Amino acid sequence: MKAKKSIFSTINVFLILIVMCCLFSSCADVQPQVIECVTGHQYGFWGGLWHGMISPFSFIASLFSDDVAVWAVNNNGGWYTFGFLLGVGAFTGSGYTVVSK
Repeated sequence: MKAKKSIFSTINVFLILIVMCCLFSSCADVQPQVIECVTGHQYGFWGGLWHGMISPFSFIASLFSDDVAVWAVNNNGGWYTFGFLLGVGAFTGSGYTVVSK
């Protein structure tokens, strides 16, 4: 026979999820002002490609400095994202591994 799941275990899981959400949301930082994105340099495909290629190094630097970010907020949208993903794929080898028998 299967043991019935106790309502207390369900409540415990729910409470743990709420506490985790509160902890993770407390780490959120204020986003830059929109006017800075409109008036500053806007990154496109090539900027996204470069940022994707250096993203592991940018991530490590962002842990120690608030002036470094992995993702450029002032980008042109889809083309920047496409370049960023290609850059990450180029750095990581596209996540493709060969399994030998």
